[in-house]
Amino acid sequence: SFAAAAYLEQTKFKDTGKKVYIIGEVGICEELDLIDVPYIGGPADSNKQPDMGSGGMLEVDEDVGAVVVGFDRNVNYYKIQYAQLCINEHDAQFIATNLDAVTHLTDAQEWAGNGSMVGAIKGCTGQEPLVVGKPSPLMIDYLENKYGMDRSRICMVGDRLDTDVLFGTDNGLKSLLVLSGVTSEEKLLSPENSITPDFYADTINAFLPHRPPQRKLRCSEI
Repeated sequence: SFAAAAYLEQTKFKDTGKKVYIIGEVGICEELDLIDVPYIGGPADSNKQPDMGSGGMLEVDEDVGAVVVGFDRNVNYYKIQYAQLCINEHDAQFIATNLDAVTHLTDAQEWAGNGSMVGAIKGCTGQEPLVVGKPSPLMIDYLENKYGMDRSRICMVGDRLDTDVLFGTDNGLKSLLVLSGVTSEEKLLSPENSITPDFYADTINAFLPHRPPQRKLRCSEI
């Protein structure tokens, strides 16, 4: 959500006078509110259904200049059709917050991630999205330019090799992988894995001084 808003702010999308169509949840709406970019869709379209009777069609707002696709537990056919019309017929930008294949909504199993929502729009438009989330450099470039942050003093902490750790290694940050999410130690140390963090730990609790120390080793020392 933050990355999408940062991209729109950097590219001065507000100055175009266009709107954003959202496939996603309230977080994207809140981020766009912070930069005064108008939007439609999102949670407001969760229960809508297009008219698919004889002669039925879905009218779209011609002022939509970008479609932002984020994780949406209420994605539906209306939203998919609206997005493809904006992109295919009105040349709206196709922006994805991330391409995560799966996510953890409960501790019982993995759930389809934002990549499934993005894939639906890719399938009906034939277009590749601009991915603004990790491992894209957009977020760190934005923070560095806006707040004068020194990226060499930043450590990226996350549970995914192909997004979190890659974001760190590709963009001049330190990286620390936690094993409490989608990546197991077996996968990390597998010969097939080519993405290596600077450090890894069992959980984020390793950072809490009142907790017993957790395993925290340099992967290069393994």
